[in-house]
Amino acid sequence: MNLTVKHLPPKASKIQLFQEQKVRTHWDDDKAKWYFSIIDVVAILTESPRPRKYWNALKTKLQEEGSELSQNMGQLKMTAEDGKMRFTDVADTEQLLRLIQSIPSPKAEPFKVWLAKVGYERIEETEDPELAFERAMATYLKKGYSKEWINQRLKSIEVRKELTDEWQERGMKEGLEYAILTNEITQAWSGKSVKEYKKLKGLKKENLRDNMSNLELVLNMLGEVSTTEISKENKPQGLDENKTVAYKGGGVAKKAKQEIEKQTGKPVLTEKSAKKTFE
Repeated sequence: MNLTVKHLPPKASKIQLFQEQKVRTHWDDDKAKWYFSIIDVVAILTESPRPRKYWNALKTKLQEEGSELSQNMGQLKMTAEDGKMRFTDVADTEQLLRLIQSIPSPKAEPFKVWLAKVGYERIEETEDPELAFERAMATYLKKGYSKEWINQRLKSIEVRKELTDEWQERGMKEGLEYAILTNEITQAWSGKSVKEYKKLKGLKKENLRDNMSNLELVLNMLGEVSTTEISKENKPQGLDENKTVAYKGGGVAKKAKQEIEKQTGKPVLTEKSAKKTFE
């Protein structure tokens, strides 16, 4: 089985949590299956500081035993720790359940229950898309966010989806090119690159949008929705033309930011973050 995918559709890949630990996943609409990052699962079950080494050793052992399981594993591009899209070994639910049998762990049974829950919730969300938003709201509430902020954040996810759909239509590649274009929008409206913005808030791997204030989120959305509309009208070709459009879109939000700061006498960008607020 060859699952190698060059560019995953927006929202097909997502981070899911098992006991507050991250598991990278990908939903394949055509096959109606979840695929899970094996490295992430191994890290959870073994609590090994070097899960990749553990998985490589286990994979070699399975190959030597002639296991079909090791031969049927595929790879998908998923977001790595450095934020770049990299190929990683994945398994579907059935394969993962068989793989778990080869890993002695007290977390094996709870993880099996979690796998079943993930599959069931996906079926529910396919039949009723509103459930996905309800579950996202419940997750943010649990983390301590206000309902007002959560409503803005969920709206920003919708705006972002429309933007990445437009970038996909323009032939842009998910991963590096999306990151470059996002940086153009952020730089244009905020005056800071994504890296500088995260540094301001004391963030490393955390999601920047999850640490924006209501006002920052609104301005970021304005930059993204403006970029989407300008792109639809101009139909840019290639990365350079799309970068120009992204900067123009961010420029719309920049004007709004400047007017707000003029009227309030206060800077829009803040060092405040969810990390600092909830710690």
